[in-house]
Amino acid sequence: MANTITCIAFLRAVNVGGTGKLPMAELREMATEIGFQNPRTHIASGNLIFETDGSIDDAGAALEARLQSYAGKPVGVIMRTPADLDELIGSAPFGDVPGNKLIVLLLDTEADAQTAADVKNQTTELIRPGPKCLYIHYPDGQGRSRLTLAAAVNGTARNMNTLKKVRDMC
Repeated sequence: MANTITCIAFLRAVNVGGTGKLPMAELREMATEIGFQNPRTHIASGNLIFETDGSIDDAGAALEARLQSYAGKPVGVIMRTPADLDELIGSAPFGDVPGNKLIVLLLDTEADAQTAADVKNQTTELIRPGPKCLYIHYPDGQGRSRLTLAAAVNGTARNMNTLKKVRDMC
């Protein structure tokens, strides 16, 4: 009997700024077609939670392949488990800042001080490396910021409120 695991897929550049249109109902349908169980989404930015009898790596590869077939171009997927989210949420720096002002840039690889320092146009933003992520505190709000992070090319960002809600849905 296979072990069923819960996976969270965070899609990159979906339904943000008018790019990568993907209705969440279609994403859930694709997940079902792949063979994932109980697919559910949170908001329209590409947050998919599901169960699978395979590995998280195999699930991510299958989802990327299906999304590329759908979109006609690669769609990045960052995979996490509920335990990964527990660590990420529990490791958050900056004290008790509002969840909408703490953005987490999810990455496929570990972040270090150099990853956190490779930025342009930093003003009041605070950046710290975390478990396969960068934490970014925007004290003045993200909308006013001109911050550019080199790591963002290969990552996808969510605010802490979204990450906590996705974790609760697991």
